[in-house]
Amino acid sequence: MIPAQQQIEILKRGAVDLISEEDLKRKIETGKQLRVKLGADPTRPDLHLGHAVILKKMRQFQELGHKVIMLIGDFTAMIGDPSGKSKTRPALTIEETRQNAHSYLEQCKLILKDDPEVLELRFNSEWLEPLNYADVIRLASRYTVARILERDDFSKRLSNGTPISLHELLYPLTQGYDSVALESDVELGGTDQLFNNLVGRTLQGQYEQEPQVVLTMPLLVGLDGVEKMSKSLDNYIGLTDSPEVMFAKLMKVPDNLMENYFTLLTDLPLDQIQQTISGHPVEAHRILARNVCQWLHPDADIVYAEQRYDEVAKGGIPDDLQTTTVPEADFNAEGKVGILKLLVLGGLATSNKEARRFVEQKGIKLNGETFTDPQAFLDLSEPLVLQRGKDKFARLSR
Repeated sequence: MIPAQQQIEILKRGAVDLISEEDLKRKIETGKQLRVKLGADPTRPDLHLGHAVILKKMRQFQELGHKVIMLIGDFTAMIGDPSGKSKTRPALTIEETRQNAHSYLEQCKLILKDDPEVLELRFNSEWLEPLNYADVIRLASRYTVARILERDDFSKRLSNGTPISLHELLYPLTQGYDSVALESDVELGGTDQLFNNLVGRTLQGQYEQEPQVVLTMPLLVGLDGVEKMSKSLDNYIGLTDSPEVMFAKLMKVPDNLMENYFTLLTDLPLDQIQQTISGHPVEAHRILARNVCQWLHPDADIVYAEQRYDEVAKGGIPDDLQTTTVPEADFNAEGKVGILKLLVLGGLATSNKEARRFVEQKGIKLNGETFTDPQAFLDLSEPLVLQRGKDKFARLSR
């Protein structure tokens, strides 16, 4: 077994909070397999590299012989986690959360070991759904309103006069109770979950359990260099992106975030990371892209992904594009299709409105040439290639 201090050094890499290192060392030194909990919010089924940061930390616990518990918050998602939110978050039905959870779990297994010895999958509806009203009252009696309102987002909303619904105050308490139900030794989370995780630590003590260690990881900043990575902000790199798409996106990581991405998403030694980012920035980006793509796509041809990136960067059109067949119903009487419809069908825009904006902003190319007429209808007697930006392509034909 790896000595406790050596395990801690591995687990501390990239972490922000560790409460407390002494407790973690003591737990490891008992020699028992630790139960390491991560609460997953299944409101969005698509995962990105921001999620990969904490999943990688879970994999490190697995490699050290500990069991990670992927806890799907199907019940708490019906409340809606208000962490970091300036207003009430829409709640989902339990059916919606469970549907999202299936996709979530499959993507998690791209990183986690799918082995029952080191992976346990749970849903918190197992213990939360059976609670009756008296149980909830007893649980609520174990924490004060004053302590709950110390949470940063609640205090800001209170001072700004923004409504806080009573059910939102129950969220940290409910999440904390998950730790009691699972008897977790460690809870992982992003920095935005620190308060909730500490509630669990407190509640475990009140239920005469040994309090869990809390370890938080930073929120990965997205490709815009400003906001945390998010699909809704289109600044993300998806876990299921193809190696070619992933490589191209990683080449866009802002220079000031390179050390952060290297530290959180690769296993390169810290001194090697410093040496790499102090060299030529383009080569540093290539090293990052190769490492991350190889990690998430171990069987892929990363050399080809890099060659494809180089081809596109020079203004070329990839020759391996899949062809989308346009339905006959979308052709007009003259046998043509509107450019806006083609952009949506090709996956380059989510709506005609968005497609129009891309065209008007000169962000669309047709067969390699900038296209600026949003009213145009095109003849598909020959396949055509539409391009958005430098690396988003669609080949369409009749």
